[in-house]
Amino acid sequence: MNSWFACLADKPCIGSPSCRGKKIVGGSGQSSRIHIPYQALLKSASKLSLLVEMILHKLELAEEGFTEPATICGSSRRTQGTLRIQEDVRHREVYQSLSQSEEKIQFFSARQIACRLLGSRGYLCQKCWIAMEDCMCSKLVPCSFCERIRFWLYMHPKDFLRQNNTGKLLWQLFGVHAASLCLFGVHEHEEIMWDAFKTAGDVVKDVGVGVVDIHAQEGTPAAVAVKHWKSKVWFLYPNQNVSPKSVKDIFSGSLFTDPTDLQSRLMDQKQLNFVLIDGTWSNSSAMFRRLKERWAATWDEKYPPCLSLSSTGASVMHKLRPQPAWDRTCTAAAAAGLLSELHHHPELHSYGLDKHAEEVENALDGLLESLTARRVRMGRSITRRERHNNCI
Repeated sequence: MNSWFACLADKPCIGSPSCRGKKIVGGSGQSSRIHIPYQALLKSASKLSLLVEMILHKLELAEEGFTEPATICGSSRRTQGTLRIQEDVRHREVYQSLSQSEEKIQFFSARQIACRLLGSRGYLCQKCWIAMEDCMCSKLVPCSFCERIRFWLYMHPKDFLRQNNTGKLLWQLFGVHAASLCLFGVHEHEEIMWDAFKTAGDVVKDVGVGVVDIHAQEGTPAAVAVKHWKSKVWFLYPNQNVSPKSVKDIFSGSLFTDPTDLQSRLMDQKQLNFVLIDGTWSNSSAMFRRLKERWAATWDEKYPPCLSLSSTGASVMHKLRPQPAWDRTCTAAAAAGLLSELHHHPELHSYGLDKHAEEVENALDGLLESLTARRVRMGRSITRRERHNNCI
């Protein structure tokens, strides 16, 4: 365990043997059993965050003795009342004690996630992240997905458990093996994603390469694997520093004619990985910077391969939540646009990606319907704030 965990590790975490299965009772007299919903809410990741569990345990202990259980309210997603005051003091002490920027990022993300998990108890549906009274699970029909494509939802912790988040629709529709959640700043999640990028997997093992080595000698099977494994990872993000690639550029390197050579075997069987940055536009720059730094350290290249769509229409979610500009869209709408463009490529035309794009659009309509009904019931406006008339 890293030394900077020491300030949180003076008591056993929820996942430790001494606390596993223990009912921690707050002022309401009801067991929170947070670690069970945590697995359900993060089921697209195979590991739990030790730091998140530690913070959750601390919050639960702090909650004991209060007449009301902890609640998380407002856009800031802070604990409320006396517990908020005590927790904010402890949070500042821990944060200020951290000397490395990476430590601060991990602690910030873990605390954001822990507070959201704590505040979602008995309130949000664990599957659709919407208030139980307005649950939209019945509107979503899970379906099989193209095995040659995998989405990675690189989500900012402030978007985790947001009711109007759209990235969640992808794994609700296509399953966690087709759309995997990776939370920004959560070490375990990020390692899973990057291991998937840099590990050759069954196809490479089949040709005797094993784990990808970026320093492999030119012309060797390992060097061929490196080249083509990098070409299967794309980031859907408008990088201003380099010319973005289009969908047709994904397949521009498929110039191999001999079906028996190693290059053709890799290209024919590889799975395309698309990273969707799921956060506000103001947070996305920091998220992309983190991805860029990790890409440079992993593949020894300055910029990751960024992909831009040929056209993106305004998402239906523009009606409820503001965007920096009308030409920017939500995560699910971007995924639908990507699927539509991929469908037109001959290599993927037979996979019915256009139908999958329609399913995502239908899910967005269902999400909008549920959120609109909730706003009407609560007496809130159902129209989008006028912010960007000059962009129309």
